[in-house]
Amino acid sequence: MIVIGGGVIGASVAYYLSKKKIGVLLLERSDFASGTSGACDGMIFMQSKKPGLHLALALKSRRIFEDLPEKLGSDIELRRNGGMIIFRSDLELKAMAPFMEEQKRGNLGVSLLDLHQARELEPCLGPNIAAATFCPLDAQVNPLCLTYAFLKAAKRHGAKLFARTPVTGFHVKGNRIYAVVTPQNVVATRSVVNAAGVFASQVGDLLSLTIPVAPRRGQLLVTEVLPPILTRCLLSARYIAAKYDPALAEGQNPGFSIEQTGNGNFLLGSTREFVGFDKRTTRDAIRTILMEVTPILPRLKEAHLIRTFAGLRPYTPDGLPILGKVSTPEGFIMAAGHEGDGIALSPITGQLIAELIADGKTSISLEPFSLERFIPKEPS
Repeated sequence: MIVIGGGVIGASVAYYLSKKKIGVLLLERSDFASGTSGACDGMIFMQSKKPGLHLALALKSRRIFEDLPEKLGSDIELRRNGGMIIFRSDLELKAMAPFMEEQKRGNLGVSLLDLHQARELEPCLGPNIAAATFCPLDAQVNPLCLTYAFLKAAKRHGAKLFARTPVTGFHVKGNRIYAVVTPQNVVATRSVVNAAGVFASQVGDLLSLTIPVAPRRGQLLVTEVLPPILTRCLLSARYIAAKYDPALAEGQNPGFSIEQTGNGNFLLGSTREFVGFDKRTTRDAIRTILMEVTPILPRLKEAHLIRTFAGLRPYTPDGLPILGKVSTPEGFIMAAGHEGDGIALSPITGQLIAELIADGKTSISLEPFSLERFIPKEPS
């Protein structure tokens, strides 16, 4: 069994497969966690998920997180403090009201707070907000710790991990994969999991398979270490809207995300840009992010930035990941396209893909997440 990709999704798949006593060979084109998983925040946010399939999947993943540190045998810096969505205006609040109602119907406990109530939870909030929501299920982890925890646990269960080993081709016979080609050798296998993140479409190209996963850049700022100021992660309502409507992300202000890490640094973001594989940061984005976050947390006005960076998120047109078997070739399985939800959905993704391979069925239907949903149906 070969898993392509050494980010958090590939690491999770390798862990759950090896836990089921399936021999796993994980191949990473660069270094482990060197892509999206090493250039993102650690939010496990339920409030940012679309009601319906997306939210249901996220809630199941959130439940797995509860005892995941103990099962992995590693500290992933899990903090279960809840999260808040910030509304800058009554107009934003009105626009997001139907979204919140759908979330409640999806069994997500979300409370609407006025300014006074919001500042009781987070006294550092500025006075220029209209309202906020709070969900106790929102959480955060350290993405690097999580990825390496999965990798180390997979290795303990017998998985073999190889960095700097890109897949350069496949051998297919009778519409079935029977080998993977790397610069070093040819590895026989009957099953492959494509967990290559933003490179998932390039892996598909090797099989003449169209996979609609595109890189979407997110720029982030990092402050110096500060005393504990913020207990919970914050997202703006506009940031969630921009996540699902690309028109709101391009050429306009896509909102903000704010997280104080366990060691005291703030991660401030973020953008949602289609610029190919360009991971450079820009002055305009840095300026925009700062203009957004400082009215929300005025104490950040005195903080020093120590660095900026950008990560590429694996975007799909409908905002849902691509999971499960493809119709052709046989033996090719997808686990990619999570965009900014890879951290939050990593446990459930690994578990479902392992169920599919080991048991031939899954506890949650993968049909709505299949690659075939993007293939135009011929008129009958």
